[in-house]
Amino acid sequence: MQRETMEALKIELATLKKAYRLMVTAKTMGETYEEEKAICSKYVHSTSRGHEAIQLATAFQLQPYDFLAPYYRDESLLLGLGLKPYEMMLQLMGKADDPFAGGRTYYGHPSMKREGFPIIPHQSSATGMQAIPATGMAHGLAYLESQGLLKGEQKPVVLCSIGDGAVTEGEVAEAWQMAVLKQLPIIYLVQDNEWGISAQGKEMRAMDAYEYAAGFKGMERLRLDGSDFAESFEGMRVAFEYARQLRRPILVHARCPLLNHHTSGVRREWYRGNSLEKEAARDPLPKLKQLLLDADVPETEIKELEQQAIDLVRQDFARALDAATPDPGTYDQHIFAPTPVTAEAGNRKPAKAEKVTMVDAALHAVDDILRTYPETIFYGQDVGGELGGVFREAALLAKKYGDARVFNTPIQEAYIIGSTAGMSAVGVKAIVEIQFADYIWAGMNQLVVELSKSCYLTNGKFPVQALIRVPIGAYGGGGPYHSGSIESTLLNIRGIKVVYPSNAADMKGLMKAAFLDPNPVVMLEHKGLYWSKVPGTEEARTVEPDEDYVLPLGVARVVQYAQDEQVQAGNSLTVITYGMGIYWAKAAAERFTGCVEILDLRTLNPLDFDSVVASVQRHGKALVLTEEPLLNSFAESLAGRISKACFQQLDAPVFTLGAANLPALPLSIELERMVLPNAQKVAAAMEELLNY
Repeated sequence: MQRETMEALKIELATLKKAYRLMVTAKTMGETYEEEKAICSKYVHSTSRGHEAIQLATAFQLQPYDFLAPYYRDESLLLGLGLKPYEMMLQLMGKADDPFAGGRTYYGHPSMKREGFPIIPHQSSATGMQAIPATGMAHGLAYLESQGLLKGEQKPVVLCSIGDGAVTEGEVAEAWQMAVLKQLPIIYLVQDNEWGISAQGKEMRAMDAYEYAAGFKGMERLRLDGSDFAESFEGMRVAFEYARQLRRPILVHARCPLLNHHTSGVRREWYRGNSLEKEAARDPLPKLKQLLLDADVPETEIKELEQQAIDLVRQDFARALDAATPDPGTYDQHIFAPTPVTAEAGNRKPAKAEKVTMVDAALHAVDDILRTYPETIFYGQDVGGELGGVFREAALLAKKYGDARVFNTPIQEAYIIGSTAGMSAVGVKAIVEIQFADYIWAGMNQLVVELSKSCYLTNGKFPVQALIRVPIGAYGGGGPYHSGSIESTLLNIRGIKVVYPSNAADMKGLMKAAFLDPNPVVMLEHKGLYWSKVPGTEEARTVEPDEDYVLPLGVARVVQYAQDEQVQAGNSLTVITYGMGIYWAKAAAERFTGCVEILDLRTLNPLDFDSVVASVQRHGKALVLTEEPLLNSFAESLAGRISKACFQQLDAPVFTLGAANLPALPLSIELERMVLPNAQKVAAAMEELLNY
């Protein structure tokens, strides 16, 4: 390419020299890792070899006010942003001063809040998963901009980088659907090297990403030679200008050669055959060198750029090798970010306040939140528009606050949950709803991979503030897809909190605290308690607390005490339960006057185990009651913990009672009655335990 052509593309010579030096830096890093593979392959890593041109071209367009979701091969992109080889090598070797994660996650998985750099939230290794949080970032930016809440005069965009193999993921389709539906300011950079791991593109897809994106109406598209720096630089300039000025999504499909291993754990010689020789002809480095020569840059200056890069990598590698490893005592830090709500506050029983149902208490809590915090939005299936939720739990909120703040989504549980990570990263506080607990499974990838791990794997930099509302439980004939209980599965996900209120006052206080918590909180809301229409649940209606009422997570409450004389006589027990279990226990306890204490856990994680132990020690007999199928459940786990902690005070084995161990709840009310606990079944367990 001659100088006049280069000038027409407006690429400064200094930019070309910088790109060349960084390409050599990336190449030398990969070679060093290979030469020192006894050290460097201790932890699996991949390099950007072959992808350097498109990655550097992209990095040079990003601004400090932008947001970035890279993928694990974006080593050159990070170098282009200004990160040093030393910083990246600290992550490679799992060192204490790794600036991204403190030695907790893989090489090429950055997370960064640093002056002068784009914000990079938590990046997972689940290929394709980053598309949803990245789109959530763009969604959040679009909302803030529409409300005049975006700080500064700049127009930030989101860059989502992804490999072509990952585009076949269904969750990428969910992200793209929302990007075009809402016309979001995001660039999807697809780096296509025609390989998955050992599978080639022709084995994995019927079309490439450029062709696939044509089906998403409103997605602008570009196709580039990702091995040509000049073409890549101009193409990415156009893409950024399009997204930044028009505030619309654009896909850039860049063809690149893969010139190194897929990862250090899957070596190229195992499966690539002679394809490497063919790919070497597309190496970006000699192409860029020729561009410099055509621009009359002396060979001596080019060699000087090369030597600068080589020397830096060698020096940085030696420094990183000698750097300290993490303090083992820090292994359990940053599971959660500290919450501001640590004590009950506000008035739980205001004078002259009326009783409300649980569904109205939740509605009023969300109304208060939306009114108080303009950066808050509420979305999910059918929560917007006229309906306001299939349980009317969002009734009239869309009319009151507008469709930008309370809106319907497609049937996309993955997007509903995963987008909250992106929302949180840009400063939007998301309240979302999964319509029924039985449908949360489609969103579990995002809940586990993106939300739950973010705080821990970013060393506390990126906790995800997300309030996820989930109607749960049986309510009479709901059948197999609208009646399920899922808490045990959720409680096996570390890094999320799980709340389960049983009455209106707790619902309002816990909802406010869950919203203010900087961590992901799943709010399980029992459908059978929403309106207190199920016989025996009238006490779920309570006096409504005031607007300032908050109830900290992780505090259980004794809702019924046993009489002292029965306790002293050794004729008492405690029922440890939550949700509908409270009302089964209350009804059953009527047969054993003064003998039954009932402890409402209210929050399942964090669990108030101190209150559990205190209650069990008071009585020496305990029944753990749940609506879930009992086998391998949270209830059984809790019973085991109680047995260990209270062994010397127990006068009987810890009893458990739950639903039958079936794969689904049947539709027939008669069959449902056989499956679920009820007051009669609980009373029988109480009688056996008291007589033990």
